[in-house]
Amino acid sequence: MPTIPPIRDPTLIRGLGLIAATAIVIGNVIGTGVFLKSRVMTCNVGTPGRVIGVWVVAGLLSLAGALTYAELAAIWPRAGGEYVFIREAYSSRLAFLYGWMRFFVASAGSIAALAVGFAIFINVLLGGTLDVTYFTLNLRGYEINFGRIQVIALTAIAFVTLINCASVSLGGKFASALTALKVGIILALGMAVLLFAPGDWTHFLSSNQGGSCEGVAAAARGGSAGFAAAMLGALWAYNGWNEMTFLSGEVKNPQRNIPIALGCGMAIVGALYIFVNSTYFYVLTPTEVANVPATSSVAAVVAQSFLGPVAVSLIAAAMLSSTFGALHISNMASARVPYAMARDGLFSKHLARCSERTHVPVRALIVQGLWASVLALSGSYDTLTDYVIFANCIFFGLVIASVFIIRRRMPEVERVYRAWGYPWIPMLFLLTTAWLLITTLITAPLRSLIGLGLVALGVPVYYYQSRAKKP
Repeated sequence: MPTIPPIRDPTLIRGLGLIAATAIVIGNVIGTGVFLKSRVMTCNVGTPGRVIGVWVVAGLLSLAGALTYAELAAIWPRAGGEYVFIREAYSSRLAFLYGWMRFFVASAGSIAALAVGFAIFINVLLGGTLDVTYFTLNLRGYEINFGRIQVIALTAIAFVTLINCASVSLGGKFASALTALKVGIILALGMAVLLFAPGDWTHFLSSNQGGSCEGVAAAARGGSAGFAAAMLGALWAYNGWNEMTFLSGEVKNPQRNIPIALGCGMAIVGALYIFVNSTYFYVLTPTEVANVPATSSVAAVVAQSFLGPVAVSLIAAAMLSSTFGALHISNMASARVPYAMARDGLFSKHLARCSERTHVPVRALIVQGLWASVLALSGSYDTLTDYVIFANCIFFGLVIASVFIIRRRMPEVERVYRAWGYPWIPMLFLLTTAWLLITTLITAPLRSLIGLGLVALGVPVYYYQSRAKKP
C-alpha cells in the first residue's frame, strides 16, 4: 500500500530579490523627515555646515546599526527579524514583550499615523474639501470624529492590506515602484533647485541670526543640548531600516542579499538626505530657514522660490507619495512579527497560517489592519507611539548588544557576513542608544514609565499563552 505523504501547512516563500529588499529599506526610511526636519535642526545647531554634519553623523550611525543587524539576519533569516534575534539571544519571554509592544502599539500606531497623514496630504491637494465630519461619538467625554479624512485613512489601510495579501513578490514589486517614485521626486527637487532657483553657496558661511524658530524650545538651541536635539531629529528621519529584517524569511539568498540591501539602502538614503538639504541652504539663508512657519516646510518654501504658489501642491504630492510608500512597506513587514510569535505558540494560533495560494500571513495582515484602523479612528496613535519610544529604544539596544552575546555563545556558527567595525562600531551604536535613553528619561520621565507599563501588560498574557502552548 503506497505511503501517503504528510500534509504540510503552507509557509512563506523567498520571493524578494535584492532590488526589492533594497527598495524596502529605502522606501520605509524615507518619509516626511527630509522635507520637514531642516528647519528645526537649523534652530538647534545654527549653521548649514553643522546641519549637514548632523545628517552625516546620524547617517553613519544608522548605517552602522543596519550592518550590525545584517550579521544577525544572515544567521537567522527568518520572519520576525528583531523578535527572532531577541528570542535567540535572551529568552522567549523578552521576545514576546517586544512583539507585544510592536503589534499593539508601535506597528499599528505607525500604520494608523501614516494612513491619517496620507489623508491629510490628499486634503491639502484638494484644497480642504475633505474637512467634512459626518458624525461625532462622545465616549465619556472623549470625542471621536468620523468624516472624509477618516474614510480616506481607512481606505488606505484596507488597500495596502489587500495588496500585501497577494504574493510577497507582488508586494516587493509594488514597493520597488513606490520607492523609485520617492527617489525620483527627491532627485528632481534637488536638481530643479540647482537649475532654476536663485541661490548662493555663500549661505553656508552664515548662521541663524534671530530666526523665529517657531515651536523650538530655547533650551534646544545651541550647545550640546541643541546638537542632541538635532541628532534626535535626524535619527528619526533615518528610522525604519530595521523593519526590513521582519521580512528576512522571504528574501532570496538572504546571507548575501540582506547585508547588501541594508548597507546600500542606507547609503542611498544618506546621500539623498545630504544632497537635498544642501540645496535648501543654496536657496535660503539659515535665518530664512529658521523663519519658516511650523505649519509649512523648508522644501515648500524653496520650491516656491522658482515655482510660485503651485509649489505647495507639488510638495504635498511628494509627501503624499512618500507617506503612502512607507505605509505599504510598514504594513507588509510588521505583520511578520505576530506571525512569527504565533508560529512559536506565543500568540493566537490562527495567525500562524499562511495562505495556500499566496504564501503570505493573510490572517496576521487582516488583524493588524483592523487594529490599526481602530487606532486611526480613535486618534490615539500619536499618544501611544510616544509612550513606547523609551521601551522601543531599550529593545533596539538589546538587539545591538545581542551581537556580542551571540559571538561569545555561538562561536562555531558560520558567519557569511560579519558586522563591519566590530566591536567598536556596535559599541558606539550602543553608547548612542544609551544616550537617547537617558535623554528621553530625563525629558519625559512619566511618559517613559507609562510606556514601560504598557509593555509590562504583556507579562500575564505571556504566561497564559505559555501554559496554553502544546509541547
